[in-house]
Amino acid sequence: MITVVLADDERLTRQAVAALLGLEPDLLVAADVADGEEALRAVAEHRPDVVVLDVEMPGLDGLAVLARLADSPARCVMLTRHARPGVLRRALSLGAKGFLAKTAPASLLADVIRRVHGGLRYVDPEFAAAALAESDCPLTDRELEVLRHVDDLTTAADIAVRLHLSAGTVRNYVSSAMAKLSARSRTEAARMARDQGWI
Repeated sequence: MITVVLADDERLTRQAVAALLGLEPDLLVAADVADGEEALRAVAEHRPDVVVLDVEMPGLDGLAVLARLADSPARCVMLTRHARPGVLRRALSLGAKGFLAKTAPASLLADVIRRVHGGLRYVDPEFAAAALAESDCPLTDRELEVLRHVDDLTTAADIAVRLHLSAGTVRNYVSSAMAKLSARSRTEAARMARDQGWI
């Protein structure tokens, strides 16, 4: 029996998927939860073979949970409605073994769970094609590192302290990133980088 923890903030979707997976003779849904924090608790409690995570959840999203499960023996499958190529690449770099659309039939999800449990990987072919067609990230590692710390409340001085740089250097990296992305503000540049899955 393959044990599964399912995390999705949309209750109807989560319960329907859990019910359909429960019809499979070799799958046991040990827990279905609504957010990332609950997912981490469920994994600690049930020690599942496979964790199915919605990419977009409030609070800790699927990628954040995936990162925290890096040392877990559980294998992770990511579900999403709208896969951006950068998000796919980030999920794979964080250790996701499966990545598919929420519109996929339950039978495919069950098959993907079996595949990743058996040591294989699965990526939705359309998502993979889009990722391969997308151009590489134009930002340097240092620009990405600075953007990772940008939000509505953090100043250049705050970021400078965290990264052991001068505030002027931080502003230069932000300006360079904004120019490369044609962003009107530093928060827009950071959002664009996050949307692409670069940070």
